[in-house]
Amino acid sequence: QVQLVESGGDLVQPGGSLRLSCAVTRFTTNHYAIGWFRQAPGKAREGIACISPSTGGTYYSDSVKGRFTASRDIGKDTAYLQMNSLKPEDTAKYYCALCDYQAPGFGGAYFGQGTQVTVSS
Repeated sequence: QVQLVESGGDLVQPGGSLRLSCAVTRFTTNHYAIGWFRQAPGKAREGIACISPSTGGTYYSDSVKGRFTASRDIGKDTAYLQMNSLKPEDTAKYYCALCDYQAPGFGGAYFGQGTQVTVSS
């Protein structure tokens, strides 16, 4: 079964930057859409980015568009989320997962264990 492992979460000040990584293992193909999701305490999970190999596009939620950049290194089976201009409302546990850019909230399957991002002064 495919496994995804996130890393890179930390405590960062407002306005700061952070890069998350997601290692994908036990997957027999690299032709998959991979994305990022987050969940803050007391809130529903939110899909924030989805990289689609079928379209060559990367899709973002309005909440992170222009501040976050999702990317992937197929050779390393690793995905990244570069987060800039972080705000306190970005505080959440961040997950990577397989995604569907056409699904509500980018869908989501095979979630990793997540990595905590806290934005606070």
